[in-house]
Amino acid sequence: MTRNKVVLVVEYDGSAYKGWQAQKYGVATVQENLEKALSVIANHPVTVICAGRTDAGVHASAQVVHFETDCDRPMRAWTLGVNSHLPADIAVVAARGVSEDFHARFSAISRRYRYVIYSSAIRPAVLSKGVTWTYKPLDVTAMQQACKVFLGTHDFTSFRAIGCQANSPIRTILNFDIQQIGHYIVLDVRANAFLHHMIRNFAGVLMSVGAGEKPAAWAEQVLNAKDRAQGGVTAPPTGLYFVDAQYPEHFDVPQVPLGPHFLPFIQEPAYDLSS
Repeated sequence: MTRNKVVLVVEYDGSAYKGWQAQKYGVATVQENLEKALSVIANHPVTVICAGRTDAGVHASAQVVHFETDCDRPMRAWTLGVNSHLPADIAVVAARGVSEDFHARFSAISRRYRYVIYSSAIRPAVLSKGVTWTYKPLDVTAMQQACKVFLGTHDFTSFRAIGCQANSPIRTILNFDIQQIGHYIVLDVRANAFLHHMIRNFAGVLMSVGAGEKPAAWAEQVLNAKDRAQGGVTAPPTGLYFVDAQYPEHFDVPQVPLGPHFLPFIQEPAYDLSS
């Protein structure tokens, strides 16, 4: 029997879930819900593998996953059909057949996240779990200056969670951009891979810099310390979105507009996608 491999692009609001990864029975996760819906359409149990697991409360506008199936279904079955069996806060937005050697995690060249801060004296009611609110005015220029020290390959021990299980703290930041659109301040980061809580710890440091509590040079001091205790607070998960995974072109993974979709248009930096 022919075994088919399918790649999906999945959007979800992580507010109601204990993260992406399936856990013990009774713990709500994105993976568990998606696998259940896919299994209904496939008429057999389905297991999915994602590009990058997300924590409790973290969202995705373009999580990439793959699965294998013995059945032959039109691609619309893996979008419209699956979505009819998913809760309203999870949706498959694209599907495509992919070659046998594709792997959502190991084939990825880079991953990209956006961290969305809502800076206003008044807290937001709409999107209260979709942004990180601060009542403090933030100096975006100072934050932009500070974030540049993270570019390149470094030991990011100061920015990994104490319980991070990665074998090495060495990661390569390919792009780090910060833009402001009205009340939104968007941290846009692309790397070969990320450590546990790495972006939320970046955000915690940069928000302290933006609020004037620390100078821009503090970011480099934290990086060089290689000590998580020197890194300040971990920012909340509410503003964090997995927005893209990059793959070699021959895999032809579906592309969707960068999210989250509530953001106004953001001018794209001149990324070197050959990196």
